[in-house]
Amino acid sequence: MSNTIALSKGRPFRPDVLAKIAASLLVALILFFLILPTLIVIPISFGSAPYIEFPPSGLTLKWYGEFFSDPDWIAATLFSLRIAFFTTISATIIGTLAAVGLVRGDFPGKSLVFALALSPLIVPTIIVAIALYLSFAPLHLTGTFFGFLLAHTMLAVPYVVISVSAALQRFDPILEMAALNCGAGRGRAFFAIVLPQIMPGVIAGAVFAFVSSFDEATVAFFISGIDGKTITKKLFEDIDFNLTPVIAVVSTIIVTITILLMGAIRLSQNRANS
Repeated sequence: MSNTIALSKGRPFRPDVLAKIAASLLVALILFFLILPTLIVIPISFGSAPYIEFPPSGLTLKWYGEFFSDPDWIAATLFSLRIAFFTTISATIIGTLAAVGLVRGDFPGKSLVFALALSPLIVPTIIVAIALYLSFAPLHLTGTFFGFLLAHTMLAVPYVVISVSAALQRFDPILEMAALNCGAGRGRAFFAIVLPQIMPGVIAGAVFAFVSSFDEATVAFFISGIDGKTITKKLFEDIDFNLTPVIAVVSTIIVTITILLMGAIRLSQNRANS
């Protein structure tokens, strides 16, 4: 039997091509259903009704104006951005150093240390949040900037470790050895040769660290205070007591920031590959 199916125009059509098309359509359909609930908040944020309405009966920018004129929302947003910024710095430094040690080091219990480094991604977030609250409360760290920085750094480090570890495993060590043979010290060889080569992985890890901190809600719910309140904690409070399209505005802003940062990762990877 021929392994092709003749089309009406006489062109051969391979069954494996049909299978690939079907698989691509299935993946696209799954992604559509996964992304659709997230994208629905965008038109809701422009709705004219004073309540959550989809599809919106009219369009207005009123709710964006209310968000930017509300000092509580602005304070929560700035607090979240400040925490995310410093979390990105600390998690990137710690995660990069940890990845270098784990990939290049050879010591007993290396697999266990790697598993512990990734444990914040494995352990359910609610368990981590309860543990952090029980640890921070006696030390009066709940609701403080430093408390949030510690918690979010712990949650963000695994993203950097994974990203930088992958970049280090793709790095050709011969380049570093050549620099060492030319008289460069290990520190200079790392910063001049290794770091530029793994920079796309470092940037990707940093972006994921920022997003994980800015979007984090569960831990924030447990360790927030009256003064120190993130945008996600404020979001949950308003869902309970003041449900207006401003909620959709906040969700749209968070989604937009996330999409832009993911686009930055993709752009960085494309430039590195080229």
